[in-house]
Amino acid sequence: MNYDTISLNEKQVKTIQKKSAKKKKKKKGKLRSLLGFLIFEFIFLTITTPLLIFYGPFDNVKRTATGMVWNSMTKQFIAKTFLSDNAIAKILGDGYAISNVNTEDIKMLNFGIKHNNNLEYFDVESRNFKGKMIIVDDPTRIKVGYSSKMPRAGETTSSIAKRNGAVAAINGGGFIDTGWAGTGGVALGFVISNGKYISGKLTNNYTKRDTIAFTKDGMLIVGKHSQADLAKYNVKEGISFGPPLIVNGKPTISKGDGGWGISPRTAIGQREDGSVMLLVIDGRSLKSFGATLREVQDIMLEHGAVNAANLDGGSSATMYYDGKVVNTPSDALGERTVATAFVVMP
Repeated sequence: MNYDTISLNEKQVKTIQKKSAKKKKKKKGKLRSLLGFLIFEFIFLTITTPLLIFYGPFDNVKRTATGMVWNSMTKQFIAKTFLSDNAIAKILGDGYAISNVNTEDIKMLNFGIKHNNNLEYFDVESRNFKGKMIIVDDPTRIKVGYSSKMPRAGETTSSIAKRNGAVAAINGGGFIDTGWAGTGGVALGFVISNGKYISGKLTNNYTKRDTIAFTKDGMLIVGKHSQADLAKYNVKEGISFGPPLIVNGKPTISKGDGGWGISPRTAIGQREDGSVMLLVIDGRSLKSFGATLREVQDIMLEHGAVNAANLDGGSSATMYYDGKVVNTPSDALGERTVATAFVVMP
């Protein structure tokens, strides 16, 4: 009886093992099918999503996505892969900065010099983004800081600020990197600090370039201006970047969102009383998506700016205050190295 029992148990064990093996096979088959489906979906979405964005019926999505990649020097190839230059221009259309505001005409401000160390720091928020603003009463405290390693490499905004003994700072203009290494490199356009051209001086004094500059008396000048213009207005600090957002009290973006998409932003502006506004908006995260140029312009208008301009944004967007970086830069590696910064001296 014992042997029969043992024999029966062995058969039962084999039957159970076979059933178990079949179940495992089925499970593996289901997992393979699921994995295959997910791979297919990934490939399908990878191919169709850009087509839907760039050729689909959603004009706002199309304009935002195109503007975002077109105005990022390292990502223009994405737009060019799917669109011709004419198609890009057509998509950006009226929403592209800037409008018909005359950015070459300068209306001088007579706010007088008020030397003090007053500084206001506060949060700026909306449904889609979070940012920081600093208001500096005395505009003559604003200086242009630049990388000590330029043109070989950049330096972080906080490092530029600390080296200059600044109490606050925001990143400045754009830059070109050798091999697109993202290290700060050569500043785009010109850099003027303490009345001297550090880089970018042209032999032709009358070529107009995007300008964000401060006169000796602390007036902010934005728009397109030549070296002759800057000399005439006695510019002491300045960089070349843009676009201008407000000129002589008039907003430059009257239609659309500015055409540069949603991104981290840095901007600078000035009120009629001379006080200077430094703005940084975080982006590319679930906590803060980023802002359009139109939204940055509207923030500046809301806080009384009569002149304002966009600075380099994206992963460069950084604000330094009270000995530390106070915003959240979008670069995965943290604060990015840049060529220039606007610093606030004590």
